[in-house]
Amino acid sequence: MSIEKKPHKEVIGKAVVTKEGKRLGIVKDITFETRSGELIHIVVKDPTPYTHQLSLEKSHQGETLIPYNAIIAIGDFVVISEEDLL
Repeated sequence: MSIEKKPHKEVIGKAVVTKEGKRLGIVKDITFETRSGELIHIVVKDPTPYTHQLSLEKSHQGETLIPYNAIIAIGDFVVISEEDLL
């Protein structure tokens, strides 16, 4: 599955939701592999209580990380497949 490429600035600040409509937080940043440019995670700010229940990976600074491959779509929201998080 290929996601349409969007500039970094267009994704930052968008709400992150599951495909079921559960809100997870706001995109703060995107992490990537510097050599290959492969996108690895989106960094979530203001995670919701539901996000904390998912036991997601955390950065060294304690920020919530969502694997980039869990993204289904990017539009008005960043839509995540919750099954890909477990």
